[in-house]
Amino acid sequence: MTIELHGVAFSYANDATKSLLNIDHWSVAKGERVLVHGPSGSGKSTLLNVMGGLLTCSVGEVTLLGERLDRMNARQRDQFRANHVGYVFQRFNLVPYLNAIENIELASTFAAGKQRSSVREEATNLLHSLNVIPSDWSKPTSHLSMGQQQRVAIARALINTPEILIADEPTSSLDAENRDNFLRLLLGLVDEKNTTLVFVSHDLAIAQYFTRVQALSEFNKEHC
Repeated sequence: MTIELHGVAFSYANDATKSLLNIDHWSVAKGERVLVHGPSGSGKSTLLNVMGGLLTCSVGEVTLLGERLDRMNARQRDQFRANHVGYVFQRFNLVPYLNAIENIELASTFAAGKQRSSVREEATNLLHSLNVIPSDWSKPTSHLSMGQQQRVAIARALINTPEILIADEPTSSLDAENRDNFLRLLLGLVDEKNTTLVFVSHDLAIAQYFTRVQALSEFNKEHC
């Protein structure tokens, strides 16, 4: 399995008596495209942050690509994430005063074995494949349309050729046409690179794009 969670619980320090996550077992196989859905506040983003090593579980085992994230220190998790995990965030989290190429290059800073020249070449290839016109590459991303920012965010998430891609409700603020355009672009690249995708959303209208659709409540026990 590419992703495995065993006996995972998570609670925030300011409310340690309430487990936001309480998962006996959950796994994702290589190449799956998984949609996890649930209402706001149900723990979807927390699941992704624990799975990606941004948060550490209170108890339990988090295994990605055969490596135990729960046994790593913060620096080791950061390095592992840079080398193996890509993120597409809800609000894209681009640095507004950097241009498209610079935002993408920034994501490669901590990845092992990346040469600046090869990163720039791969960045331009990704932007071409995502239909971002060259005249937009040198503009601050704050000057780009929402659609172009989406494409830059996809390129940034994929620049290190991650085995795992995590997407945290990136379509939540989009209308149906832009949502579907975004998903077609994202999933086309995911399929091309055989990337494992975990995507969380409250919107079941996008279920058709995924190979597995699960409610978080199916594998996350009632909060306790």
